[in-house]
Amino acid sequence: MLNATFLESFTTLCETGHFTQAAARLNMTQPGVSQHLKKLEQQVGQALISRHGKGFTLTPAGEAMFNLGLSRRAEEKRLRHAITADDRDAGPLHIACSGSFAMLLYPQLLPWMRAAPELSVHLEAAPQAEILAGVLRGDFDLGVLGADPDHPRLEARYLGREELCLILPAAAAETPVTFADLQTRGFIAHPDGYAYADDLLRLNFPQDYPGADRLRLRGSVNQIGQIPAAVAEGIGYTLLPRSGVEVFADRARLCVTPLPKRRWHDLWLVMRRGRHLSARARHAQGIIEAAAGQLR
Repeated sequence: MLNATFLESFTTLCETGHFTQAAARLNMTQPGVSQHLKKLEQQVGQALISRHGKGFTLTPAGEAMFNLGLSRRAEEKRLRHAITADDRDAGPLHIACSGSFAMLLYPQLLPWMRAAPELSVHLEAAPQAEILAGVLRGDFDLGVLGADPDHPRLEARYLGREELCLILPAAAAETPVTFADLQTRGFIAHPDGYAYADDLLRLNFPQDYPGADRLRLRGSVNQIGQIPAAVAEGIGYTLLPRSGVEVFADRARLCVTPLPKRRWHDLWLVMRRGRHLSARARHAQGIIEAAAGQLR
């Protein structure tokens, strides 16, 4: 490994073209600069300069060494900037949450992204277990979970809660709903839908609900933004957190049907314990909290 101090002395010597001036800039003696040059030449096994009286010219090895010295300076400058700079509007940011909350959150992030061209926001819709594992690994700066993970390596902040909703076509708004009615309509299923059914439908129709595997299906889709589309067209019913309903483009064609017993899912903002959050992540926290506040 080249000695960094010797390399810096040589780079300064090349810039000034004079031993005395290089010594003054480096706050050294002229013999000290000469000694650094000699030791650097010993390290590479080649002469770096050709002396001409009081002046000198660079050998081919010296030119290569000078370029390396300039490059090392630039790298060190970038490193120092990366270590000390904490620009809210520049650099990468990774967030993970449920698909329904992502639909609510992403539009809230877009104005910030538009105003900050050097910012790179990565929002991933993922299952709860994947979010938890990703935050623990450091893949995500921030995650939004449906429960306090109660993990020794994580910090969790309660954001609020959102209601789990039974979604019917808007035309059904004034009609009392029974489980038989739902079976007649048929379920528009999605990856989380069966767990939602076991949660909400079993709570409200305990005598009739046979389990998610016995629901009559009208269709299924795994694209969160498309789940309410069939219901808006009068086909079937579905179950979604409120965040997945409120951002649907044809919201007016949907009805959130009131049930005797309501169910809410908590929202928790999680991050690795003891990790210094960047200015980007701290700003994103505020945006996430504001998005969750819309669900109250």
